Amino acid sequence: MRRRLVQLFEQEADFEVMAVRDGAEALRVLNEFDPDVITLDINMPVMDGLTCLSHIMVQRPKPVVMVSSLTQAGAEATFEALHLGAVDFIHKPDGTISRDIARIERQLITTVRAAAGARIRRSRGLATRLPDRRNSRVTRAEPALPSLPRDKLGIVLIGVSTGGPGTLEEILPRLPAGFPWPVVVAQHMPSSFTGVFARRLAALCELTVSEIARPTEMEGGNIYIARGDADVLFSKTGSRLVALSAPSSNQYLWHPSVARMVESAMHVLPAERLVGVQLTGMGDDGAKAMADLRAHGGRTIAQDEATSVVFGMPGELIRLGGADSVLPASGISSQLKSWLISTTSQPMSRDVRNGSR
Repeated sequence: MRRRLVQLFEQEADFEVMAVRDGAEALRVLNEFDPDVITLDINMPVMDGLTCLSHIMVQRPKPVVMVSSLTQAGAEATFEALHLGAVDFIHKPDGTISRDIARIERQLITTVRAAAGARIRRSRGLATRLPDRRNSRVTRAEPALPSLPRDKLGIVLIGVSTGGPGTLEEILPRLPAGFPWPVVVAQHMPSSFTGVFARRLAALCELTVSEIARPTEMEGGNIYIARGDADVLFSKTGSRLVALSAPSSNQYLWHPSVARMVESAMHVLPAERLVGVQLTGMGDDGAKAMADLRAHGGRTIAQDEATSVVFGMPGELIRLGGADSVLPASGISSQLKSWLISTTSQPMSRDVRNGSR
């Protein structure tokens, strides 16, 4: 596998590659080679990937892309790596290496290129041990929001890719129990990872968190994670709003597709009962759909550049003029709570002076 990765990257004219056999050797050569990106297998002899990653993030922080197997154990270890500060992960082929790596080689190259320009997130574990006065106001406990009547139920639609797990772990636990609208998350991720991710978030959040693996009625007080390698669609029967996990469509490049999720929601609910949130990620998935949502009367938030690991997705929404608010990750939950409080008492309106709602 290591030899095949070297061959793949050396085919690109602008890559200079060094390969090492284990984590201990990686730490020894880190200073002399000074890489822009490190790809790191989780399972290695002498020193495993998670131990090596923790040393890298303390001694010489670099963008790290984990090479992970598509198993539950691989998913759990990958989320721990993202928690420690890894930028992203790629799938380690489990079958015939030459055949399987050819199938994902473009994804490998694209992911590593994006990681080279990514911002390194500080480990959440470290963040919890160090005081951060800047976030002290937004992390204090707040009272639960009142529920909306069923005939006014809406949806918060979140699109996210590279850097998403850590960003979502910063935003979603700050939503209080009783949050009146369901929250649906389309995080680009394989199907073997999304169930594990939902369970991880459930342990952190006051809201109930589940994966959309079957037709699921949307209810306030819940966060729903779109199943990986599929797309989420919505249907409405009377007052019942249901989310469905549909086979991925070739018309969309990434899955779960943010664009398809937002487009489907706009078919079943008026735009003023939808809020779109575009978070960190490479590419532009969902940007045009969320800009259309705003143009039709919905609300949108784009994560700011300073807190995005990769600014592609939120940056494209901003470029299209489709963001009502541009906020750091730490301020997004507060904005959602503020907007949802206002919808219980008065219609949404645009402030023409500054473009906010």
